[in-house]
Amino acid sequence: MVASSLLSTPGAVQGEGLDAGVAMHYGDPMREQRQLLAGEALVDLSHRGVVQVTGPDRLSWLHSITTQQLTGLPAWTSAESLVLSPHGHIEHALHLVDDGDDTTWITVEPTSAPALVAWLDSMRFMLRVEVRDVSEAYAVLGEPRAGETSDAEQALGAVAWVDPWPALGADTATYSEIDLHPATGRAWRELIVPRERLTEAVTGRPLAGTWAAEAERIAAWRPRNLVDTDHRTIPHELDWLRTAVHLHKGCYRGQETIARVHNLGRPPRRVVFLHLDGSGHTLPPLGAPVSVPGVERPVGRLTSVARHHEDGPIGLAVVKRNTPADVDLSIDGIAAAQTVIVTP
Repeated sequence: MVASSLLSTPGAVQGEGLDAGVAMHYGDPMREQRQLLAGEALVDLSHRGVVQVTGPDRLSWLHSITTQQLTGLPAWTSAESLVLSPHGHIEHALHLVDDGDDTTWITVEPTSAPALVAWLDSMRFMLRVEVRDVSEAYAVLGEPRAGETSDAEQALGAVAWVDPWPALGADTATYSEIDLHPATGRAWRELIVPRERLTEAVTGRPLAGTWAAEAERIAAWRPRNLVDTDHRTIPHELDWLRTAVHLHKGCYRGQETIARVHNLGRPPRRVVFLHLDGSGHTLPPLGAPVSVPGVERPVGRLTSVARHHEDGPIGLAVVKRNTPADVDLSIDGIAAAQTVIVTP
């Protein structure tokens, strides 16, 4: 992971854990969040990994080993795909866009690029593909826009990945019975820019920290790998089939689990959205156990938490499927009202 040059911005406070290397805020998180949601601010995500896949077989190869339909992907059309373990557990979430010429661009969570590249290299066999970790040469910016790169951004050498969430793919499924998803109409994209032109790319725009971006993501019920996942997470538990899994494509690692759970059963856990009691001054830590009052053993864990500028403390938690949907939960003694996302 490369520390961002934007950490020299006045007021920048560096993030921690997975978001180390970029600013979690610049001195006024609530103002930054309002600017972000208004479409004015950019978020420095230059700690994300950037991977290039080149060669004439690149899309058919990625199609064969990940969860998404990628053959025939039109140029500059964004897609999301997952790399699963043999047992169907999520290992990598790929934000992917192809230039239609010779390169597929992929961004992944911080620290993930080396492991992804090593695995992809092990799967090349005799195919005409090359894989490179270019994280040191390219940085990522996030913003609430849905468009492709403008002429000015193209002049910078930028590439845009547009987030499909929460739109359902062509052949997929949702595990939610919500009539109107809270992220309907949401716009979000990642702009991949040459790292030496990062400062130039943000000139004239205010910056928002990762705290603001996380609050927006949580409010949209948008799952994040390595944050809302653990070593046994399957996509169904997070309602992640909707944008990342094609249900009737060729065989890939973990497909049996995807098909078996979809056709024959229910996921063993489910994600819930939380409104936390905001009367205190602190947020519960990530990973804190989630409890049902009167039940001795925890029913899950808190995976994401943030302060939203309108809704106050909010979070995502993964709980056992049979956790009652009509009770308030408790996290470190803090009451939390749950909104069902994945139907139990």
